[in-house]
Amino acid sequence: MKTILYIPTLNAGRLWSSVIQGINKQLIQPDRIVIIDSGSTDDTLLHPSMKDFEIIHIDKKDFDHGGTRQMAVNRFPDADLYLFLTQDAILANEHSLGNLIKVFDENPQVGVAYGRQLPHIGSKGLETHARLFNYPANSQLRGLASRSKYGIKTASCSNSFAAYRKTAFEEAGGFPSGTILGEDVIAAGRIILNGWQLAYVADAQAYHSHSYSVKEEFKRYFDIGVFHATNSWIFQHFGHAESEGFRYVKSEFSYIIKHRATELPKAFFSTGAKWLGYKLGLFHKYLPSTWNKHFSMHKAYWK
Repeated sequence: MKTILYIPTLNAGRLWSSVIQGINKQLIQPDRIVIIDSGSTDDTLLHPSMKDFEIIHIDKKDFDHGGTRQMAVNRFPDADLYLFLTQDAILANEHSLGNLIKVFDENPQVGVAYGRQLPHIGSKGLETHARLFNYPANSQLRGLASRSKYGIKTASCSNSFAAYRKTAFEEAGGFPSGTILGEDVIAAGRIILNGWQLAYVADAQAYHSHSYSVKEEFKRYFDIGVFHATNSWIFQHFGHAESEGFRYVKSEFSYIIKHRATELPKAFFSTGAKWLGYKLGLFHKYLPSTWNKHFSMHKAYWK
């Protein structure tokens, strides 16, 4: 299969060299690597390997999670598989890309797949638990027939490390423009509704995690609430998120008490911030526009 790897960048920072090293050591290499840079002012575009990459330059103000990725696909569409990575996702071993690609060869019904995200080395407790909970050690194959088993997680997907079969991707209309986040979930959901299957591939691994402050958690979950409010069809087809949220909180406190008890106070405040942010995001249409922009992590969305 012919593959293209797309990576949006903006001042990728200290992890960028490790990201590129992770790509270069893959036993199965993408046929082309496309960087979409939003105006980096650090050394992102100066890495020696960049000479072998295609680079698309855009203005920072024009970046759009779905629209920018779709623009890159439109510019370089000649592949059977479209691979996506973020500038802070480090492929864990030399088989990461190969294991993700392999599922498309083995199962012609797979239209989209994403890999397992591991916490970065030295991650804190909340950061570690988030990855262990959302990215389990066992692979999963999800589709319309398994909605009752996986619920809202049926359409879970992350463009931090994902791949799309071109035919399924185009049939679903590609990535949407103008969404605050979740372009990957929208595309995956549409692909599943078209009868394709989604594969979560546990042995395709990348190090990717974030240590958010309580304030950042509030903003992130506000944006998630906005996303859910503006994409209610996801609930209609795959179920609601509340039960999964309660399961997450229960698991998080159990993990923190057992492994990182000193982080318990932050866990309490973080849980409250997530709940409040999410609820406000769901009802963002009733809030002043200045509040929405202030509460949001993705402020460009509100322009």
